Formats: sequence, structure tokens, C-alpha cells
Amino acid sequence: MHRHTSRRPHGRARTLVTAAVAALAAVPLAAVTVTAAGGGVADARACSTSGTGSVGTTLPFIGSILPRGGDPRGPQGPLPGFDNGTTRTVAWVTGPKSPNRTFGRFGISGTDVGVAWDNGRGQTLLAFGDTFGNCLHPNRQWRHNALLRSTDPNLADGLRLSGRGFAGEMFGAVGFQGVEMTTIPTAGISVDGTQYVNYMSVRAWGAPSRWDTNYSATAVSRDNGRTWFTPQRTIRVNVPATAELPAGWPSVQAGNEKFQQAAYVRGRDGYVYQYGTPNGRFGAAYLARFRPGDITNLEGYRYWTGRSWASSPAAARPVVRGPVTELSVAWSPRLNKYVMLDSPRGVLLRTADRPQGPWSRARRITPPRLELYAPMMLPSSPALRGTGPELYFNASRWDDYNVLLVRTRI
Repeated sequence: MHRHTSRRPHGRARTLVTAAVAALAAVPLAAVTVTAAGGGVADARACSTSGTGSVGTTLPFIGSILPRGGDPRGPQGPLPGFDNGTTRTVAWVTGPKSPNRTFGRFGISGTDVGVAWDNGRGQTLLAFGDTFGNCLHPNRQWRHNALLRSTDPNLADGLRLSGRGFAGEMFGAVGFQGVEMTTIPTAGISVDGTQYVNYMSVRAWGAPSRWDTNYSATAVSRDNGRTWFTPQRTIRVNVPATAELPAGWPSVQAGNEKFQQAAYVRGRDGYVYQYGTPNGRFGAAYLARFRPGDITNLEGYRYWTGRSWASSPAAARPVVRGPVTELSVAWSPRLNKYVMLDSPRGVLLRTADRPQGPWSRARRITPPRLELYAPMMLPSSPALRGTGPELYFNASRWDDYNVLLVRTRI
């Protein structure tokens, strides 16, 4: 595969967002603690064998605490086995122990999320979150995000990735806890051959399942994911307030805090629907819709109020009450319904006749003991193509800090 080049699109946008967050959230910039000189490591779980999770983000020299020996490929274990007759784990997608051998092929020992979408030409694109490589490298070859590809039409024996070559960042971040720790993709979609990824700018990681964001935004690629840029007008600053800024600048509008993480689905009515949740894993899910041509034009978005569509995100009311975690939504011809997956305690499945619901009561399809999160449906699933009952999704596992493929029948 081609190496992904990293454009740093934020420039003025990053300055504006930092200023807006500091002013509107009443947090003096002088009070922001910058740790780890030269940038910290988002979390060292991918390279940890101690089971404690993170290291080093408060120490001045990351290199001084790195292991001097050991396995450079990280702590990935065997695939966690599960099969209850309806749902089963299939294979690792990423990691040195996956059939894809991502450590040798892409420089990936650990990663998570695995947002998946069809690029419009039958190829599946997969966007991952914080990605690590050689665990003995001074910064563990940390990338804030990465993109891989697949043309595998048959997922029964696993998801096969295409190409090879060190997977670079899609888009960068400052890399400082308390300012901008990282930028994580949460949703992807193709519109007329152009690729769009919604992502969140994480200001700081907190207690488990809690984090704070600066903003969410939509990155754009016109070369099938090789390079990305972020139109400033797509930036939604995470403050519960409204400020008038010149046209084309980031959006500072009450209600944007409801759309810091996202999921896209094409509606049966020609609209694209975007589900939004606040930062962390405890908020409700909200809904916006827009014409495909308005994906980077927030003024063209309309928000579900529970009865109708409004122009202000502040008017949005929950379509699914919290806690809602990282989620994915798709239309299933098999069921003739929309399907939603999230994972507050085990992976949950809901269905609805319309994007705005009402959504069914959640059905748990994987047990909490598997500790799976970020279930992202694969567009090549038979249940999403109308050719069978099998629904495949990526899911992440913290202890191994890698992505695995799961199959369920619906």
C-alpha cells in the first residue's frame, strides 16, 4: 500500500479552537499543564506487559522509562474465543498475531477502533485510532491515527488487509495532554468518490471511559485516503455556548457538544444521517441529517428534536438515551431495518424502521467478559448487502490493544 502522508490541516483552526475553548470554558491557558517534553505517548497499553495501562505522559523524558529489552511487538495474546451459536469471534484483524501480520507489513503492533466504510468502488477503508509500532522505539512509533484497506469479499475466515508499507498518520495532533493529546477517527463515508472521516480532537484522557475533547471535525481525502485536509468550517468546538465567527471559521454553537463522536449512515430517503454523542462513553445519542453535497457545510445540517428537524444543534434531543459508547449504524436489507451497535457492557444491537427511531430495546450479542469496545460494522457483511444473515464487525480489546473481527447472525 502507499504510505499515507500527514498534512497538518489545523494551523489557524487549532489556534482558534484553543482560544475559543480557553475563553468560553473559562480555562486560562496558563493553567493548562503540558506534560512530557516533546509530546507524550497517548497510552502505552499497546506496549505494556505490566497490565497497568499508561506510562510516561507526566515524565519529562519518555525514553528514560522505555524497556531496554523484550518483545518489540507488544503484548497481544491469543484470540479470545467465544461462540454461542449466534455470535463468535473470528480472527484478529491487527497485531503481530493476526493473519495480517500488521507489525511486519504496516509497522503496527497495536491499534484500536477500526471504523470501516466502502470507498464507493468496492474497497473497504479502515480508520484506526492511536497506533503503535516498535515497542522498543523511543516513542513506540506512535501515530495518532492510521488508515488501512481491504478488498476481501469473504469475511468468514477473517478480514484480509491489502498492500504493505509503514502506515503513516492520516492527520496529526499537538500530542500534549491538556492541550490536544490526539485525534481519533469515529466515522467514515464516501460521497461521489471523495472520502470523509469525522474525528475528535482529544484534549485529555481521564478516568476509564472518560475523556475531554476540544472539537470534532470532518477530514476530507480526494485521493482515496492517501492525504487528508480539514475544512475549518467543519470544526465543532466543544463548548455549550454560541459565538459569531466569520464565515468559514470553526463553529462555536451551543449543541455542538452533542456531536463530538459520530456515526454515518445513508438513509433510504437520500439524506445522510449523522449520529452524535458527547465525549466519553456516558452520553446519549443525537441525530443530524444533511444532503450528501452538504457534508462539509454545517449550515445545511438539520437536527432531530423528537418531533421535527431544526437548524440548531441545541434543539437536538436524544434518539437513544445514554450511556451510548462509540457506535456504528447501517441499513440492513436482510431485516429491512436500520441496525445500531454500541458497547456499554458487551456489544449491544438495536434496530429501527427510521434513523430517528424509535429504536428497539438493546439486545446483548457479546458478553461483558470479552471487554470489547468500538463495534464498527463491515460494509461487505452479507446482512448489509442482502445476501445472508451474517453481520461482521470490528471490535477493539483493551488488554491486547488490537482489533478483532466478530460475526453475529441477525
